[in-house]
Amino acid sequence: MSNRTITANLALTLDGRYHGAGGPADFAAIAPYVTSNVARDQMSRMWEHATTAVLGRLNAEGFLGFWPSVAGDENADPRDRGYAKWLTDVEKVVFSTTLTEAPWERTRLVNAPVAEVLTELKATGEGDILVNSSSSIIKPLLAADLIDRLYLTVLPEIAGGSARLFDDGLPATKWKLSYQEAGDLGEIAVVYDRLR
Repeated sequence: MSNRTITANLALTLDGRYHGAGGPADFAAIAPYVTSNVARDQMSRMWEHATTAVLGRLNAEGFLGFWPSVAGDENADPRDRGYAKWLTDVEKVVFSTTLTEAPWERTRLVNAPVAEVLTELKATGEGDILVNSSSSIIKPLLAADLIDRLYLTVLPEIAGGSARLFDDGLPATKWKLSYQEAGDLGEIAVVYDRLR
C-alpha cells in the first residue's frame, strides 16, 4: 500500500492570518515577502518531491491567470519558472462546488469531502501531495489530522483581522521543526513534520 506524504504551504502573519482584514483579496501584509529569496527557496522546497497539486477553486483560477505565463518567461526568476512549469505539468486536483469543467490540463475536478478525497489520494500513486496555499482545503485536513508536513512562511506583520489558519477546536498535535531560515525582511520559512 502506498502511503504518500500530504504537505501544505501557506504564508501567515504573526497573528496567524493568511490575508488582511480587507478579506481574501487583501494581500498587503503578504505581498512584500513572497518574492524574497527565503520565500522563493521555500517554494522550490515544497514542490520538489510533489507529484500532485491540490487546490481550491479560487486558487486554481487565480494561479491559472498568473503562473502559465511565468513558465515561458526567460526574465523570470528561475525558481519561479521551475514552480510554474511544475504546476502546469503536474497532476492537479481542484475542489469546487461550482465549476463544471476543469480550468487546466491534467486537472480533475472534485466536489466531495476533502478528508475522504485526500485519504484516497494518499493510498495511491507516489510522491508528495501538495495542498497549494488553499486554506479551504488545509483547514479540514488539519481538523482530520491528515497533514504530514507544513511549509509555513511567517511574516513580521500583524493583520489584525480576517480568518486564521489554526481555528479553535483542532485536534492537539505535535510537530518537529525540520527546517528554518530567516530572511532580510524578517520573514521566517519553517518546515514542520507531524510527529505520529
